[in-house]
Amino acid sequence: MPHSVVEYDDVDPVGGGRHFLHDALGCSTLGVSVLDVEAGWSGEAHDHAADGQEVYALVEGEATVTVGDETVSMSAGDALRVDPTATRRIDADADADSLFVVAGAS
Repeated sequence: MPHSVVEYDDVDPVGGGRHFLHDALGCSTLGVSVLDVEAGWSGEAHDHAADGQEVYALVEGEATVTVGDETVSMSAGDALRVDPTATRRIDADADADSLFVVAGAS
């Protein structure tokens, strides 16, 4: 089949609202996930030095992403690319849930 379709709610969440879709979609070289989190959620600081760069697209809500020492404010419709070695942390806005689509590739 030349395509794959998956509903992210059908993929069990891990780490507080992250749905890893790449296996369900059959993607072996592209990491794709949905991050669906409640207002006030904060992720852990991390990098992807071994994995590659990531792009965060904020579909709903507002959030800040701390990249190294810089804080980037995001609103629905914004996208942010982060280098693999940069430490990053996502913080959802305190007043609204947030929905991100995250894609990563080496």
